[in-house]
Amino acid sequence: MSIRWTCISLILFLISCGPQADSQKNMDHKHTNALINESSPYLLQHAHNPVDWYAWSDEAFEKAKAENKLVLISVGYSACHWCHVMEHETFEDSTAAAFMNEHFVNIKVDREERPDVDQVYMNAVQLMTQRGGWPLNCFALPDGRPVYGGTYFPKEEWMKVLQSLVDIQKNDPEKMEEYAAQLTTGVQQSELITRVTDANALDPTLMDDMVTKWSRYWDRTEGGPNRAPKFPLPSNYEFLMHYGALSNDEDVLGYVRTTLDKMAQGGIYDQIGGGFARYSVDGIWKVPHFEKMLYDNAQLVSLYSEASIAYKEIHYEEIVHQTLEFIQRELTNEEGLFYSALDADSEGEEGKFYVWKESELKEILGDDFPLAASYYNVNRSGLWEHGNYILLRDRNPMAYAEEEGMMLPDLMESIERINSKLMAARDERVRPGLDDKILTSWNAMMIRGYVDAAMAFSNESYLEQAKKSMETLLARVRRDDGGLLHSYKNGKAKINGYLEDYCFTIEALIRLYESTFDVKWLERASELSNYCIEHFHDEESGMFWFTSDLDPKLIARKQEVNDNVIPASNSSMAKGLFQLGLLMDNKQFTSIAEQMLRNISGLFDYGQSYSNWGMLYLWSTRPFHEVAITGPEWNELHREWNQRFRPNALLCGGMEENIPLLQGKVTDKATIYVCVNKSCQLPVHTVSDALDQFVK
Repeated sequence: MSIRWTCISLILFLISCGPQADSQKNMDHKHTNALINESSPYLLQHAHNPVDWYAWSDEAFEKAKAENKLVLISVGYSACHWCHVMEHETFEDSTAAAFMNEHFVNIKVDREERPDVDQVYMNAVQLMTQRGGWPLNCFALPDGRPVYGGTYFPKEEWMKVLQSLVDIQKNDPEKMEEYAAQLTTGVQQSELITRVTDANALDPTLMDDMVTKWSRYWDRTEGGPNRAPKFPLPSNYEFLMHYGALSNDEDVLGYVRTTLDKMAQGGIYDQIGGGFARYSVDGIWKVPHFEKMLYDNAQLVSLYSEASIAYKEIHYEEIVHQTLEFIQRELTNEEGLFYSALDADSEGEEGKFYVWKESELKEILGDDFPLAASYYNVNRSGLWEHGNYILLRDRNPMAYAEEEGMMLPDLMESIERINSKLMAARDERVRPGLDDKILTSWNAMMIRGYVDAAMAFSNESYLEQAKKSMETLLARVRRDDGGLLHSYKNGKAKINGYLEDYCFTIEALIRLYESTFDVKWLERASELSNYCIEHFHDEESGMFWFTSDLDPKLIARKQEVNDNVIPASNSSMAKGLFQLGLLMDNKQFTSIAEQMLRNISGLFDYGQSYSNWGMLYLWSTRPFHEVAITGPEWNELHREWNQRFRPNALLCGGMEENIPLLQGKVTDKATIYVCVNKSCQLPVHTVSDALDQFVK
């Protein structure tokens, strides 16, 4: 019998529906549980529930063993709307809490602090129900092996599930034990990669086939996938932009451009304050799920920076600048590090901070209202619910000015004035909650975003921010043994780093080198890579585990392979090792990256889940160029180079022969060397001449 049907025989109820949240949060603090001692904003949100929550700890499982109770592992994050709903409906309810406290040991987990725990129990729930999401609620035996789970449960259904589990544990414990064993085996075996020993060359047409299959699911009118909800998936569009350019495929490039335009014009983008929400609930990017996550905005800054060069679109530059203003204003602490998220809700209502009544807009804007109403669609297009409008655009500024008979500078001056008035009014509202923990992995992505923007727009202040943030991050989260810690808050770093912390930091360090030619960034990237090989690398498969060999063992040790909203840590690690292997002439790094790509090469049927791997595949099957820019005026050539879109290239240079690729290439005149597989063409002295040497 399958895991799924065994589960159905255990429990009859699993409902995922969504009534509105109760706007009144329990503020009298009649109850305080163990979460009051935690630093995670998500855990602290539950510190005054009548549920006797524990944080993930040995203490909780020891209590479950001593009392022979099932464990509830409830996972969410601070900006999660339906997590708030379930808290208000159920976890703040004294009747539900009393039953939970009597029959279960209840553990709350912040998925952003403990992605390792989330991976394991999300995998279990997906095996059981063929779906997942947050809040994630998984029930386990006292040894941590899962027996049942789901996502959001209305209170009435929740109580039935709890009673059913108690009855089965009491009356048929053997059946529960049998199912736990079966499900745990499924979790342990899923998503594991087998080493591919075939040494044949990679097939350069594989990406063509992947894109052809993938394109059947594209929305060519509104961009993104041809379904709702729509998530911005930056690595998808970065890969497609690279593929389109390298293949001279105007259809693919046009699809990416449509997607970028529609996202930037839609309600998913905060038109007056900058920054993207997590996803759109509809197919036209209109109504966002209003939380703003650091990892989304970090990657989208990189994507729009690169797209501004690829498409020569000025309005993409404005999106980047406005989003970085949002990051600086609302997600940056006094040390120059970056907070994790802003909540979707304020005053108990989703999106209340961001939407407008027409009467409000008229009062705030006065004579500017007609232009604002036209530009931001204060009409049927922008109308949402309860008379509220979501500000969105149907044209970019250049098209609007041309079609409305305005001069672009005059339009932009007026829009800046309108935005300033609306921002001032919005600042008087009750703000969404801030998740103020600092995550190493997400901060590394944001630093990478600043570097990409600095290179695309020759912006020294962005580069200085990136350098300062990286220095501070490494100073705060570096372990004594050279490794990284995962989370930092209030001067204290904690939780041993995961593979995602290393791989994204390595990629950011490589990009810092490409922007500065300061070899210290490469040296740090190499140190972290060597640490990963020692503590995360699986010799048998050739892949990397998500957790270090220094970490306490969970019921399964996972390998993160599928690219999602955030690229898989294994794909990021492979890309970093590929680049470092070239720059440092490190054969071990190169060999590991090649093996990882071979292991994945049979899985490319579903492009959306392997787009970051796809970029490495393009690097490995198309000519990949090592470009050295040297000599006293290298800075000028470097700035000019950065205005050209060349996705299959890696930069090095400066005035010192401090890495193998630069040996014999530093002269007393500004010079560019274009090389493929360490074979270099004749040196040239202009960017245009260097580009002529690129191999198609």
